[in-house]
Amino acid sequence: MNDPAAAPPAPPSLGAAFKYWLKLGFISFGGPAGQIAMMHQELVERRRWISEHRYLHALNYCMLLPGPEAIQLAIYISWLMHGVKGALLAGVLFFLPAFALLSLLAGIYLNWGDVPQVAGVFYAIKPAVVAVVLFAAWRIGARAIRNETLFAIAVLAFVGIFFLKIDFPWIVLAAGILGAIGGRLAPAKFRGGGGHGASHKQHGPALIDDDTPPPPHARFSWTKVAVTTLVFVLVWIVALALTAGSATLRDMGEFFTAAAFLTIGGAYAVLPYVYQAAVEHYGWLTGPQMMDGLALGETTPGPLIMVVTWVGYIGGVTREVFASPVAAGLAGATAATFFTFLPSFWFILAGGPLVEATRGELKFTAPLTAITAAVVGVIVNLAVFFAWHTFWPKATDAAPFAPPFEWIPVLIAIAAFLALWKYKQDIMKVIGACALLGLALSFVR
Repeated sequence: MNDPAAAPPAPPSLGAAFKYWLKLGFISFGGPAGQIAMMHQELVERRRWISEHRYLHALNYCMLLPGPEAIQLAIYISWLMHGVKGALLAGVLFFLPAFALLSLLAGIYLNWGDVPQVAGVFYAIKPAVVAVVLFAAWRIGARAIRNETLFAIAVLAFVGIFFLKIDFPWIVLAAGILGAIGGRLAPAKFRGGGGHGASHKQHGPALIDDDTPPPPHARFSWTKVAVTTLVFVLVWIVALALTAGSATLRDMGEFFTAAAFLTIGGAYAVLPYVYQAAVEHYGWLTGPQMMDGLALGETTPGPLIMVVTWVGYIGGVTREVFASPVAAGLAGATAATFFTFLPSFWFILAGGPLVEATRGELKFTAPLTAITAAVVGVIVNLAVFFAWHTFWPKATDAAPFAPPFEWIPVLIAIAAFLALWKYKQDIMKVIGACALLGLALSFVR
């Protein structure tokens, strides 16, 4: 199959594509890096549905967008092959298994979360989450912070959100402005780099090869952009109108739409924003419940941003949007998930034709470079916040170090971080090991 002399594969039917995207939805563990690697191995190397260069071209575009890049990449590739039907198919199937699983887990959690064994599992998972978030900050920072200017932006972002309580959107805006100004005054300090770059690997002729012209549905025109945008605006208005009977669902629709446009830097970057709103402003769930949801989000397939399903489910039950807890939870989960992912489809269907028309290397802009640096500080804030409430569970703003101090979670967090950082262990395995440890501790505590 990898013989360069081989003929391009036959175009897959929509049914064959359905089977692949459904399978991917169930096995897409490992976060965006793992999901992108899975798609590359299957679509570029094995099936040859798309060439290496076209795959990387699409990926570079998705890396510039707000939102989960892996699902947007799936939408883009499927859109190239099968148009709007393909885009909807890949996008929905990418997150549908995780939506069902997290909704089920949220219902179980609300009904049996106080059982000692279940509580014990989450007791040990919380410090693992601290390690996971801190590791994410280190991993992104190692790639994004290349000089003292970007380091200073990261520090300012941390100070702004942790000490000054500045909302996440304002930090993103300020970082973008700094980047725009800095890109003009000191371009070397804000030059984008890294990314996925070009590759010259050859796996044989692909269905969508380097020189394959865009299909008719992918050809660019401003009329098509305007019509696509109008359709999405109408869909958003209608969906929001359907929530009119519940102030909670309407708030979720408006908030998660805004959050979808602010997920620059990945899910970890927007989690503090979701936390601020869901826990502190709207009161849809508590801080510990948010941490538990993040831990489960790390161990289920799909994008990490699927934690919004958890937030929506618990928020729907907490605010009693329907008399039935199950109906209330599913309504909240559906609202949170729908409004979070709707913009991702618009980014591809409206922007994809322009990307195809101007095929070439896409680079990070100076504002995006500065925003990515600020995101590192925001993620460190999230790790510190989680650590504070894990190690001092009775802490408040008035008494930040109120006893008791939990030393066992500290040891678990250190061990989990070392496993991730030094020994390169898989996140799921680390959280699974911590869960088993918590279960064992529940019988002796």
